[in-house]
Amino acid sequence: MDWDKLRVFHAVANAGSFTKATKTLNISQSAISRQINILEAKLGTRLFKRVARGLVLTEAGESLRDTVMTVFAKLSTAQTIIEDLKSYPRGHIRVATSLAFGSLWLAPRLQEFLDQYPEIQVSLLLTDEEVDLNMREADIGITAQTISGADLIHREPVSYRFRIYASQAYLKKYGTPQKPEDLDHHRLIVFGKEMSHIYSNLDWLLRVGAKKPRAPYLVISNGQAICEATRSGLGISALHKYMVGDDPEMVEILPNIPGTTVYRYVIYPAHLAALKRIQVFVDFVLKKMKEEEF
Repeated sequence: MDWDKLRVFHAVANAGSFTKATKTLNISQSAISRQINILEAKLGTRLFKRVARGLVLTEAGESLRDTVMTVFAKLSTAQTIIEDLKSYPRGHIRVATSLAFGSLWLAPRLQEFLDQYPEIQVSLLLTDEEVDLNMREADIGITAQTISGADLIHREPVSYRFRIYASQAYLKKYGTPQKPEDLDHHRLIVFGKEMSHIYSNLDWLLRVGAKKPRAPYLVISNGQAICEATRSGLGISALHKYMVGDDPEMVEILPNIPGTTVYRYVIYPAHLAALKRIQVFVDFVLKKMKEEEF
């Protein structure tokens, strides 16, 4: 059924005449009459009776009016809710990001965000696999690579660099590298190319200062696990600063070597961009990343 004609019918039923309905609809009386005639023809019944005082609904008209009023009331309520969602941050957000970033950086900072916006609920999907935002597997993706999709918004990426770390125990046992070439004689823990991962090709630690690529001592497909292996004294690795934090056991070595730079993207579907809860979460995350030497 044509919504435009139902809108005209609704206005006429409320006004009680074509003349009064023109003020509501801002169209001519003849246009209103024509729309009602088409609607009556399509339904196969009269909706109004003409009387001296204007128009009176028939039994069929009263039935349609009650239905249309219910539908329009629900639409009005839905519109109010949608406008409210756009203007006030409330509701549920599903955020997808990597296991390491979600566990070590994002989760510890969520309390500050939730204190600011107590009516927002956040669910974290932690995975090192690509999440399909187009299929609404999540509302927001925080990732180290772009995601294909014409209807996705990619906020300006935040750059950060890997640093080289080892544990106090490892350095006490094997010594501290003084120059990049010294890494030739140390145990290096990397993502490596043996297993599929977004950082599989990030073999900077195997190449920096080397005449030929070094062989890794240990290959792990998860950043958090690399960090824990390094902390336990297994070897030397390239890590993000946020993964190490203020741990006194972890020591940055060769700090003056220009580290490899990577990027982190905040991505979300365009149709969610107007929602206030999406806006405030994205702004919060980007602000925090930029503040904390990303």
